[in-house]
Amino acid sequence: MTEAEEVGLDRLVDACIKIRDRKAAITDELNTKLSALDEKLTKFKQVLNDHCEATGAESVRTASGTFYRSVKTKFWTSDWESMNEFIMQHKAVDLLEKRIHQTNMRTFLEENPDKLPPGLNADSEYTITVRRKK
Repeated sequence: MTEAEEVGLDRLVDACIKIRDRKAAITDELNTKLSALDEKLTKFKQVLNDHCEATGAESVRTASGTFYRSVKTKFWTSDWESMNEFIMQHKAVDLLEKRIHQTNMRTFLEENPDKLPPGLNADSEYTITVRRKK
């Protein structure tokens, strides 16, 4: 008899569901609290940014600490085909992040079992999924 059978499979599944539900409740509660704090922080930072804009200051020292403003730029494309063409034309593959799309790689390997990319590593493990009774 396995340990699972000794404890009772139904009891284990029930416990998994209860733990998952409790984790979800804690996560929801935490996310609500974090959201409220993020909202306040955003408002406070906007007031500080407005001060910098109005005074022309880039940084301000106070008794509690220093704040400064800087420019953050984010890049994206709405035309991946042209972006890909540009990257290939200029041999600028370093403009992309180095990561493998998991689902696409799995599909590629399933469709091309004889083509294994050099340096590819894979790690597989069994996982257990528990579903609630409907």
